[in-house]
Amino acid sequence: MFPVALRHCASRLPFAAAFWALPGVAHAQPPPGAPPPSPLTSSISSSPGGELDPNSPMQALPDLGVAWPDPTAAAPAAPGAAPATGPTGKAQAPRAAIDAGVAQRYTVVLEGIDAAGGTALRARFDSVSTLVQSAGKPANVAQIDRRATEDAETLRALLVAEGFYDAEVDTKVEAQPDARIRVRLIATAGGIYHFSSVTLPGLDATAGDAPALRAAFTLKPDDPVDADKVNAAQASLKAALGERGYVFAKLDDPQIVVDHDAHAATLSLAVAPNGVKRFGHFELRGRHLFTAQHIAQIARLHPGDPLNAKRIDDLRRALIATGLVSTIQLTPIQTADPQVADLAVRLEPAPPRTVAAELGYGTGEGASLQLSWEHRNLLPPEGAVTFRGIVGTQEQALSANYRRSNFRSRDEALTGQLAIDHQKRPAYEAKTASVSAGIERQTNIIWQKKWTWSVGGQLLASDEKDVIQATGQPRDRTYFIGLVPLSLAYDGSDNLLDPTRGYRLSSHVSPSLSFQNGTFGYTIVQLDGSYYVPVSRKVVLAGRLRFGSIFGPDASRIAPSQRFYSGGGGSVRGYGYQDIGPRDIDNDPVGGKSLNEFALEARIRFGNFGVVPFFDGGNLYSSTMPRLTGLRYGTGIGVRYYTSFGPIRVDLGTPVNPQKGDTRVAVYVSLGQAF
Repeated sequence: MFPVALRHCASRLPFAAAFWALPGVAHAQPPPGAPPPSPLTSSISSSPGGELDPNSPMQALPDLGVAWPDPTAAAPAAPGAAPATGPTGKAQAPRAAIDAGVAQRYTVVLEGIDAAGGTALRARFDSVSTLVQSAGKPANVAQIDRRATEDAETLRALLVAEGFYDAEVDTKVEAQPDARIRVRLIATAGGIYHFSSVTLPGLDATAGDAPALRAAFTLKPDDPVDADKVNAAQASLKAALGERGYVFAKLDDPQIVVDHDAHAATLSLAVAPNGVKRFGHFELRGRHLFTAQHIAQIARLHPGDPLNAKRIDDLRRALIATGLVSTIQLTPIQTADPQVADLAVRLEPAPPRTVAAELGYGTGEGASLQLSWEHRNLLPPEGAVTFRGIVGTQEQALSANYRRSNFRSRDEALTGQLAIDHQKRPAYEAKTASVSAGIERQTNIIWQKKWTWSVGGQLLASDEKDVIQATGQPRDRTYFIGLVPLSLAYDGSDNLLDPTRGYRLSSHVSPSLSFQNGTFGYTIVQLDGSYYVPVSRKVVLAGRLRFGSIFGPDASRIAPSQRFYSGGGGSVRGYGYQDIGPRDIDNDPVGGKSLNEFALEARIRFGNFGVVPFFDGGNLYSSTMPRLTGLRYGTGIGVRYYTSFGPIRVDLGTPVNPQKGDTRVAVYVSLGQAF
């Protein structure tokens, strides 16, 4: 509590002192000449002067030859005297004795805090309590006394921080029948103090911004004098000033004036806005990971634009998204022009190389191991080169990929790839060499964009083996194909890997020209849509639709690797990969010119785990436009383990109306939701 001289008058203290640098809890002192209280009594003084030396255990009194009396032991009853009684009038058993020289375990009990935060206050106390932090180590009475004294002051400071300025804390130590010691901290919180006024001198210098900034300071008159709320209001005001361009604004420490008679306080927080600034240019400091020109290309800041905290934070996130930066310092600096500020940029590089491995399995797709090596800045700026290899039961591949991020403008990427690939599927076997390049605007975990697109070109040579559908006769054909793949997508969901609400739409169009026994063209079109609806805090319903068509010659003229296929973990679960649709005489799939698919699932989450019952359907057709006939259905259940980077998915499915040769159970393992 405050010293008596301040107890019944207003006291003006800086905010930090008023909440944390409080004097110790006062306790009654023994009368002059009286011996000091023994630490074995049931009430331990928490006054600063009452500490005992833990290295001086109780000894027999010198020269007397008698042991130190135990004040907790019951005094012998006088002959014929009635047994001692408590407030209820019932006889009380003698209190257990505490052996001062023996280290013992103890428990800590807080009393009287329910009206002052209860569980939250207990959690905060436990995080800083000397008694609690050392509870696992036995201690003698002197050590327990010292810890209790410290914790009494700690608990009172926590109560004052929540507005209980009249709080008092007493400590008691009691022996228990189980040989443990119980330490009781008994709080008398008193009434909570409230702010009678809250002022922000200097804020009027912001002119028209003043009302909004004043509203950003969330503390108002009649609010409790609570340290957390004061700190939160101060942080909110600081952020609002930065967002409105006052990047050099200064806030003094809040000044608290406490009136104990009125059980109230006033708060004054002086504000120096220091004016709105316009952006000048970037000033590079330290190692020059990027040029100022490239940073300007990434930033959404141009000379003369308002310099505010939102745009600075936007640049910080964009630099993080490059994956090349470990430490970022963006500091506004004043220029000779009082209305202009430059932005100093200091970057420390992150390790540029990554070696990764990925193991996957799917029924019909088999097992595969993917290894990759990446250098994210081999060709600066932001020119990433990745070498990747795949070894699997049905696919082997090698590729070299180039990606130049923030190519012509922010969020655009220039891509290129050289690849050789061997696939052996039930429908075909293909050995392919390809080269491709493109420009795209794609999303990522940090920047989940609403609109994404891509434009590219691809040349491939592919030797492909399949069979004639009607006769089952094998054939081997070589294709030379040129494609112009285009895509446009809209993402209105709330999460990239684990959406819980919103919808997504995407379209893919690939005009193609094929050279195989003559020249012919065709165009591949695919449309996808998905929708997510939360029905409770733990349950999300999700649905997906897909339609596809190939406009051009008969499917038999089109390379088998370019046709549509259905079935598998990203398609109709319950069926093997590519197992749905028309089949040849040997019951192997042959692909189709059109498809339609749907999927429905309920995502039920329990903490880090979840279960997902699902029902899928779809089919392939030899016609150009898909029909709603002959659908194959699959159902099953999945398990999800939710990590910080997205859910790990394991789905177990079975076909509802299988065709001949379909497996009864299909398993799929991957990262992220099915759609």
